[in-house]
Amino acid sequence: MCNCLEIFSGAGGLATGIGLAGVNHTAFVEWNSDACKTLRRNYDGRIVFEEDIRTYDFSQCHGVDIVAGGPPCQPFSMGGKAKGDLDKRDMFPSAIRSIRDLLPRAFFFENVKGLLRPNFKSYLDYILLQLQYPTIHNAYEDWNSHIDNIVKQSKNIPLSEQYEVQIHLVNAANYGVPQKRERVIIVGFRKDLGISWSLPPVTHSFDSLLWEKYVTNSYWDRHKITPSNEEFSDFGRMKNMLSLKYGFFPPDLLPWRTVRDALINIPQCDDQDYFPSEHIIRDGAREYPGHTGSPIDEPAKTIKAGAHGVPGGENMIKFQDGSFRYFTVFEAKRLQTFPDNYQIIGSWTEAMRQLGNAVPVKLAQTISSSILACLE
Repeated sequence: MCNCLEIFSGAGGLATGIGLAGVNHTAFVEWNSDACKTLRRNYDGRIVFEEDIRTYDFSQCHGVDIVAGGPPCQPFSMGGKAKGDLDKRDMFPSAIRSIRDLLPRAFFFENVKGLLRPNFKSYLDYILLQLQYPTIHNAYEDWNSHIDNIVKQSKNIPLSEQYEVQIHLVNAANYGVPQKRERVIIVGFRKDLGISWSLPPVTHSFDSLLWEKYVTNSYWDRHKITPSNEEFSDFGRMKNMLSLKYGFFPPDLLPWRTVRDALINIPQCDDQDYFPSEHIIRDGAREYPGHTGSPIDEPAKTIKAGAHGVPGGENMIKFQDGSFRYFTVFEAKRLQTFPDNYQIIGSWTEAMRQLGNAVPVKLAQTISSSILACLE
């Protein structure tokens, strides 16, 4: 069995997916105290290290096969100040240090789509170059000078200290997550292993959901409901569009999963016998232009952490009748595909912050399974 070190572990979405793929956890490194409480509640507390990654001693983790983690996304987030490498929260240097110190067989990092913005291109190229040659350390130089040094020394670096690195933009909805969540995936394999890895093919599609809604009606039949007036008015147009595109044969992939799909068989919010601290309604939800909830019959919008917990529209559910409210913690947990028995510790805003920062478990499991298959 492969061993994995998780850094920037957060609530453990990436770790849970990796575990479901069949990888053994050796350590979690996370500085947020509430997130560490969540990890200790769900995992062996002896392997949870509540420490600043910048001062963490990786020498105690030698022998790990995989290093995985989600470096803080705020420096690159669309909703942040976008300072990139100038932001003190940029932890990519520490992520690279973990690879340099441990030389694992593979690594798996996740970050926000904003990392791909043109104004970050030079720094992203530098990150990827460092991940390819992590042992060429930047001890004294600025990072622009370090690039020249890496280029000069790279020819003398053994394959056991080089990595084949790939970067991909993925939408979690395309892998069965009931949420339109675009994320950057960075995966690397040590070159001496001679491994050829490919991003797992997508399994779900928007067109397949539309086919179930407007051609076969199986979506509505499955949930024993009738379409809303808005959905019903689209039937003729959407059916003609799909017929022209696919003819008599449905799309090959599975349908995107919707909020309604994710929350099927979920207890009512007033059922206090079922995770009462996670499944209660909170007041204060408001809707206005640019700040609207996730329609119940579509995948959710990206669940976000926000600066102070719940940011608003992205974390609201919008029902067929036009009413709306905040998702409960339990519902957000479902949208992030955590197991129902996985417990998130902290206040409502803190729990939602943890969930908003988490990697969807199902996406993590899919990517991790493909990595594990190559290593084994």
